[in-house]
Amino acid sequence: MNQLDALKQFTTVVADTGDFKQLAQFQPQDATTNPSLILKAVQKPEYAPLLTDTVNQFRGRPMDEIIDRLIVRFGREILATIPGRVSTEVDARLSFDTQATITRGERIIELYQAEGIHIDRVLIKVAATWEGIQAAEKLEQRGIHTNLTLLFSFCQAVACGQAKVQLISPFVGRIYDWYKKQAGAQWDEAARSGANDPGVQSVAQIYHHYKHFGIATEVMGASFRNTGQITALAGCDLLTIAPDLLAQLAASDAPLASALDAAAAKAMDLPAVNYDEAGFRYALNEDAMATEKLAEGIRGFAVDAIKLEKLILSA
Repeated sequence: MNQLDALKQFTTVVADTGDFKQLAQFQPQDATTNPSLILKAVQKPEYAPLLTDTVNQFRGRPMDEIIDRLIVRFGREILATIPGRVSTEVDARLSFDTQATITRGERIIELYQAEGIHIDRVLIKVAATWEGIQAAEKLEQRGIHTNLTLLFSFCQAVACGQAKVQLISPFVGRIYDWYKKQAGAQWDEAARSGANDPGVQSVAQIYHHYKHFGIATEVMGASFRNTGQITALAGCDLLTIAPDLLAQLAASDAPLASALDAAAAKAMDLPAVNYDEAGFRYALNEDAMATEKLAEGIRGFAVDAIKLEKLILSA
């Protein structure tokens, strides 16, 4: 049994790509997309007709509507390949606007439903700002399930649990990147790998908290830099993995065991934690890594959204 097949015994494997033609070979349950992945996909020759068709069909409509129709088109193609759910992201430029995020999320769901796709097969991705978490709570109350992304800190995870969101995506690799950069020449790769990787430790802490307190929100580790980070989180509810790392797992027959255990988490002695808005904002402010990576992530997704708009205008 290769490592990918072994991982699927403990964890729901999700493909982190907008390239739906790559999906079938890895047989993931779910798939995730974001503005950067969609931008990357539409620049490939095999996807150019999809962009052109969508733009021609809705030319003259507002730009935000065309973008939503394009990302839903990708989502529809992905859902034709996988048995589970696809995550589709709200424009990152709305990350600090609760009502606009709700409105955009509802429209994305309506577009999927117009294509005959059931609401339970779509997760609306929202940045885990305070405003984004409040928007997700309202969407969940309306039966629209959400995936809270750009999540780097324990306080973000706690607030998402309080809001009863469907799923969170803590970013393992970007946490690792920050600590490695901070350490500079002092970074010891071997000593900070596997269970000692700061990104892995962050996800494990969140997983243990959720399972200990019976929080139903699913934990999906994301943004991996190497397969060691993935195997160190075997047993997590879900892991969303880029195609190149899926291929590496499929090519390895090294043994793989579950690293996270819900029953063990229930037996842990953990403090109850809750946040109101002021407490959340202070806790996030105290975490330099999370503050920097959240802001950087929003900026990066916004840049790629603007690039996508330019491609649409030139199509």
